[in-house]
Amino acid sequence: MAEVTVRYWAGARDAAGTDDERLVAASVREVVAALCARPGPLAEVVRRSSVLVDGQVVRDDRTLVDGQTVEVLPPFAGG
Repeated sequence: MAEVTVRYWAGARDAAGTDDERLVAASVREVVAALCARPGPLAEVVRRSSVLVDGQVVRDDRTLVDGQTVEVLPPFAGG
């Protein structure tokens, strides 16, 4: 198990009600599952979002280590 910082961007920040928080999880899959299990709008936002670990997009499950940052980045549009 690792203690990581989960950082929320844009709509994810609004849905989470905070900029960031600390979570304990062994993998990215566990972080996503924990966030999706919460009541309220965060689960839907997380399902549509990209997940980054230390600034790199993660498209598979990844083992986490203490001190890493997991970012939830919702899709956005703009010019």
